[in-house]
Amino acid sequence: MLVVYSSFTGRYSDSPRAVHEALVATGRPVTHVWEADPLHRHGFPAGVETVPACGPEMVAALEQADVVVSNTHLDLDWDKAPDTLYLQTWHGTPLKRIHFDVRWAPEGRLERLTHDIRRWDALLSPNRASTPLLRGAFGFTGEVAEVGYPRNDVLTGARGEAVRRRLRAELGIGDSTTVVLYTPTWRDDLVLTEGGEGFSLQLDLDELTSRLGEDVVVLLRVHYLVSRHLDLTGRPRVVDASWHPDISELYLAADVMVTDYSSTMFDFAVTGKPLLFFTYDLADYRDRLRGFYFDFEQIAPGPLLHTSAEVVDALADLPAVAAEHAAAYQRFREQFCHLEDGHATDRVLARFFPADGAPVRPEPWTMPAGAGGLAG
Repeated sequence: MLVVYSSFTGRYSDSPRAVHEALVATGRPVTHVWEADPLHRHGFPAGVETVPACGPEMVAALEQADVVVSNTHLDLDWDKAPDTLYLQTWHGTPLKRIHFDVRWAPEGRLERLTHDIRRWDALLSPNRASTPLLRGAFGFTGEVAEVGYPRNDVLTGARGEAVRRRLRAELGIGDSTTVVLYTPTWRDDLVLTEGGEGFSLQLDLDELTSRLGEDVVVLLRVHYLVSRHLDLTGRPRVVDASWHPDISELYLAADVMVTDYSSTMFDFAVTGKPLLFFTYDLADYRDRLRGFYFDFEQIAPGPLLHTSAEVVDALADLPAVAAEHAAAYQRFREQFCHLEDGHATDRVLARFFPADGAPVRPEPWTMPAGAGGLAG
């Protein structure tokens, strides 16, 4: 059996990594091939077979695969064999609108990506709230397997503390240092328009580090679409973690997350650590650029902050801020983290990779009678 993996167009990460590691641990006679971006090749373990991202070798691997496991669109021209199982894990609970539901997209983009969606056989959902949204946004008629995210198993598993200690040691961060993980999402109009600047860092990192002192380090993790646009020269207590292979390890190393509208909030909430939201462009992002599926101001498990100074003030008084939002945080976890029990990967293997047979391709989904239209 040949399994071909892709994560964020060439990283060794996310739910495809969790599925890969679990399949390897079974000892089954499986050939594993990964799509690898040369700039992220350092993140692949020795012995993992790779092919260059987006090239003819990747197309050939896809066309020969028995199983394809990807966490985002495969924006390539390839012919899927009739018996191939294409398992789309996706990469986050959707707060912001995606695909057919977005407010704006460049001409032709949705049509091109929809061509890949039509190849999917099954799609993973991290929670009951996401299932109808993902199905509706993608117009997907295959199986949506509501099993949780394999990538998050490490956040509740026994090896989490060891991962935290290892990564902090690798980064030279002491046990008593407070680590702030900042994970801003991308802005469509900065990335997808001709001449767009790609990324604009709005949080004043110099103010943050100078006011909070020597015992605070910032790990900056920008979206994979804009990681090439970042320059942190001259900021010794700010670490560019955008090139670290797997963000789950950063969640474990961190003590608090600052984000905006990124789906990282849903994964980080599994840890129970505080969340702060730097929402300087909330109205524009919500009403013009992308739009939300949920009333963000109602469900946010932490404060919505509009200036860098407000973010620093909240970080300086973190225990009080966390206590103030404890009830909202608990409701958030009940709504979005109810399947994150450390066994999502087990459920994926049981459903799609039975120990005694070939991979299982699900039958096309049929809407139950009286269920109404698709969400979105």
